Amino acid sequence: MSKKAVRATVFVAAVILIAIDQVTKFWAEEFLRDGTGGASVTVIPGLLSFEYLENAAAAMGMFDGMIYLVMIMSAAVSAAIIAGVFLYKNHTWASYTSAALLLAGGVGNLIDRLTNVTPGGERVVVDFIHIEFFPYIFNFADCCVTVGAVFLLLHAFILARREKMLDEQAG
Repeated sequence: MSKKAVRATVFVAAVILIAIDQVTKFWAEEFLRDGTGGASVTVIPGLLSFEYLENAAAAMGMFDGMIYLVMIMSAAVSAAIIAGVFLYKNHTWASYTSAALLLAGGVGNLIDRLTNVTPGGERVVVDFIHIEFFPYIFNFADCCVTVGAVFLLLHAFILARREKMLDEQAG
């Protein structure tokens, strides 16, 4: 597949993932939000539930009160990822996958922050996935960011391994 086709695939995948994120958040707003803040639906007892939460902070409560900084950082990182898809020279399947996932997660949550404002003026992200043994509630975009970070580490491992093999062949 040509580089142009691979790049297009990265962006199409990111758009599809953003759409999934927005649809799942819409579902959470429609079916989990109630007048008192949120309902809870047990999916797998003791393991997985869906609980509506409007999150005014970033991941795991970080940067609370600095949401505009988070928004600027998200936009800047998203722009850097887009540039990296075109400019980076050592791509692997893992780096392309990472780019699609990280871009989707960042843009998905940025869309929320731009469009979801509470009556008190807070810009929020809709979270609703709760793994019972993990204290935080998160969303599909957060999953994309987490898995994207794993693929980025895998890419670094692949590059290190390639370099080691080249050094062994040369030396």
